[in-house]
Amino acid sequence: MELRVTESSEDELSIEIAGEDHTFMNVLKGALLEHEDVSAATYDVNPEQSGGQTEPILTIKTESGVEPLEALEDAAVNVREKAVSFRDAFEAAA
Repeated sequence: MELRVTESSEDELSIEIAGEDHTFMNVLKGALLEHEDVSAATYDVNPEQSGGQTEPILTIKTESGVEPLEALEDAAVNVREKAVSFRDAFEAAA
């Protein structure tokens, strides 16, 4: 996975996540929106200003002094934990 920060401030982060599609981006966005200090999380796979760019750009806005990168890390850990839990439940049911 290749990441590239396109915009960054104290309470907002835009990051390009190369090689991913709606499936991964929706899961990550959902995990971010569950974070209590994230006020907005969205992604765009074809921003107008890009002239047809197709790599998704994730945008995160935070509040309460929480850094967006910290919220992204928390969300990624949450996604991993849920995936492991699902795998374990699936294997136990098989």
